[in-house]
Amino acid sequence: MSLFKARDWWSTILGEKEEFDQGCLCVADVDNSGSGQDKVIVGSYKGYLRIFNPHPVKPGDEVQPEDLLLEVQLREPILQVEVGKFVSGTEGLHLAVLHCRKLCVYAVSGTQGNVEHGNQYQIKLMYEHNLQRTACNMTYGPFGGVKGRDLICIQSMDGMLMLFEQESYAFGRFLPGFLLPGPLAYSSRTDSFITVSSCQQVESYKYQVLACATDADERHDTEQRKLSSGKRLVVDWVLNIGEQALDICVASFNQGVSSVFVLGERNFFCLKDNGQIRFMKKLDYSPSCFIPYCSVREGTINTLIANHNKILNVYQDVTLKWATQIPCIPVSVKVANFQDLKGVIVTLSDDGHLQCSYLGTDPSLFQAPKVDSREINYEEMNAEMKELQKIIREATKTQDILPESEKQRDVTVTAEVSPDLDEESQAIDSEVKAGAVPSVTVKITIRSRVTAQKPSLAVCVQAPLAVTCDQFVFNDLEPDSSETVVLSVFLKENCSPPELEGTCIVSYNIPTGIPRVSQCNFSLPLKLVCIPAQPSKAASHKITIDTNKPPISFITIFPDFVDPSEGDQANALGFQFLAGSKTTLLASKTSQRYRIQSDQLEDLWLVTKELIHRLKEHFRKQNCKDFACTFSGSIPLQEYFELIDRHFELRLNAEKYQEMLSERAVQFRAIERRLLTRFKDKTPAPLQHLDTLLEGTFREVIALADAAEENQANIFQAFAKLKSATHLLIMLISLWQKLNTDQIAILEATFLPLAEDTQELGWEETVDAAVSYLLRTCLSKSSKEQALTLSSQLSMPKDTSRLKKNITLFCDRLAKGGRLSLSTDSATQQAAVMPGGCATIPESDLEERTIIPGSTAVFPSHGQTTKQKSKPGLSEDAAEETKSHEL
Repeated sequence: MSLFKARDWWSTILGEKEEFDQGCLCVADVDNSGSGQDKVIVGSYKGYLRIFNPHPVKPGDEVQPEDLLLEVQLREPILQVEVGKFVSGTEGLHLAVLHCRKLCVYAVSGTQGNVEHGNQYQIKLMYEHNLQRTACNMTYGPFGGVKGRDLICIQSMDGMLMLFEQESYAFGRFLPGFLLPGPLAYSSRTDSFITVSSCQQVESYKYQVLACATDADERHDTEQRKLSSGKRLVVDWVLNIGEQALDICVASFNQGVSSVFVLGERNFFCLKDNGQIRFMKKLDYSPSCFIPYCSVREGTINTLIANHNKILNVYQDVTLKWATQIPCIPVSVKVANFQDLKGVIVTLSDDGHLQCSYLGTDPSLFQAPKVDSREINYEEMNAEMKELQKIIREATKTQDILPESEKQRDVTVTAEVSPDLDEESQAIDSEVKAGAVPSVTVKITIRSRVTAQKPSLAVCVQAPLAVTCDQFVFNDLEPDSSETVVLSVFLKENCSPPELEGTCIVSYNIPTGIPRVSQCNFSLPLKLVCIPAQPSKAASHKITIDTNKPPISFITIFPDFVDPSEGDQANALGFQFLAGSKTTLLASKTSQRYRIQSDQLEDLWLVTKELIHRLKEHFRKQNCKDFACTFSGSIPLQEYFELIDRHFELRLNAEKYQEMLSERAVQFRAIERRLLTRFKDKTPAPLQHLDTLLEGTFREVIALADAAEENQANIFQAFAKLKSATHLLIMLISLWQKLNTDQIAILEATFLPLAEDTQELGWEETVDAAVSYLLRTCLSKSSKEQALTLSSQLSMPKDTSRLKKNITLFCDRLAKGGRLSLSTDSATQQAAVMPGGCATIPESDLEERTIIPGSTAVFPSHGQTTKQKSKPGLSEDAAEETKSHEL
């Protein structure tokens, strides 16, 4: 038997589907037997009152019928049960039962049985009080220092304390500033009531102050209050604990100083009588109930605290002395004395599991059988040891993060995109201005090898794309079973998407309770966002892609966009974007080149990406492994900078709208306050056109809000265009410099660090910081640049000039042989790679470098760097930069 499990001495299950709470359990000698043996009194929300006298023959025996002394069903739910001296003329113990609208006091008595059926117990109603207000909880004690009897105080749901002097009603008082009821306790040492308000403050009220305060029935009568001799109800002391309290208990052992214990949601407090904190304990679990039960050493108090992990902790002040496991989560815990066993822990759960347990162990009677002695075969042991060591070595060789068993996923998800568009479009609330917005069907299949508990599927596509349904929840999947869902993807916002990719993510729990995630990606067809169109001869933006293979007919690589009647002679293809401009794709008849042209720079991206992807797939199917694409033209930086300026301008407008909205809101509230003052004034006064000014301000607020909302939509579209152009820029740089996969990943992380653009963290400042870091590390020319420190705080810049300078310098460094790397020694290797023995770039050159005007920045490809005499007044680096712009 484990030391850390509570020993079950006696337990039972109360009723069927009954509910219990904190005040439903009480332990006392309720029948005044005089033996000092406690009885367990339990009341339920269904109105059942039960009294038990546990006495098992052996620990762990089942409940005997004679253990239940009394079971009676009352007419109303039982909120709380307490035992005290509640009847005048006698100091015997009586049972107080609190209902929602009634307080009943009973006498419990037993009759000696003359036959084997045993003793008989019954309850007798001594008196009852009908409550005018709905009760929440109650406490009792010798209020006002009365001797030999207990008075009862009931707290109502609306904050009224109702005090009863046994058979008679004394008075009622409202707690000041009351919102919600909290736990209530009485301290006989200070003769005060202690509770926790909804402001998360422990408050103490003297009984004498309550008795002398204004009567509750006269609180709302202003005239009567003026004539009343009562005083205002003033709190004795207040302590802010910063959290809601679960329970309060006042304890005093061995005539020591009484302490007020407060159990919070995350902390346990012990207070002095004056509200000062004696000690507090921060709990790393969620507590459910507690009780201080004894003082082992002078000056210390032991406390039992139960939590929602089914653990019962024993504390001596703040020191954890013991922790034991119990079979259920208790809502109430008590300590009782039964027969010769003292200190029995009585716990009650919310579903009626009543248990009496103790801490300790029983001696184990199990004895291990003797093993047969036999001779050891050392050769077999050595062979087995070698085999085990071989298995261990094979297991440690693998470098995978997941173990071997995880290589085959328990749950796999696959997505199949339909090759054709939907015959009937499934687009919902699309803002695209085109006549018909197409949609494409995606079929997602989830297969499970094991039992998958609570699987849920999330489908994500990048805006402005949208799906008809993005969340799916399934029942538990059995082993070797599958689930299939079908959804449609369409273009929702009125702009072209920067990516035609989607992700499916399945989250589930395996039978051991461990959460797992499985995912897959899928690609959407280009015809989802554009339709075939007539090629256009003229365009504002053009790029040329070189290949090392003869051009392929468009009817071969673009069969879904080419009319078959044109035959193999089609060397021009047009794409009309649903939310963009027309893009034309041309194939050269005499050279191995493809030209992509459009009136919008961002619309070149998807067509260029699709062209390169389809060319690679075409030659891969023909087992051609040396196919390559290159770019030797000019990087369209100036056009790219125009998109950056447009996006940044909209961000500045958003800040202006926010400031203007704040000013108009302050003005609106000020006018509103003045109008309210005029309306509340007993003597009417002219409004002085305040109503007209209020209406005008309101219209300005609405107009500004509409403008800010429209600007936000423009920011979204501008950011989508900027991302498309950024993807195009990354592709052109990678083809120009022939970058590998790792270097392309660095480029993408540098220029596309954000999935969403916000005012707090925008694209411009994030990219500027990333590019500056690369210029000072792997693309630096000297140790002086590496020593420059970057700002640790990102903030929105005043303009984009610094960002554009850094991007220009970034491309210049790549043109001169710079290589992207995140290794620590890349800067030292960079000095050897840089051609021409580049001199040190001054610090000011990084910050204030002048851009040579021009529509397009042109950088030489590898091996094209030529010598040029430095111009007067320019450093060697500046002359090289000027030269690169003039090429």
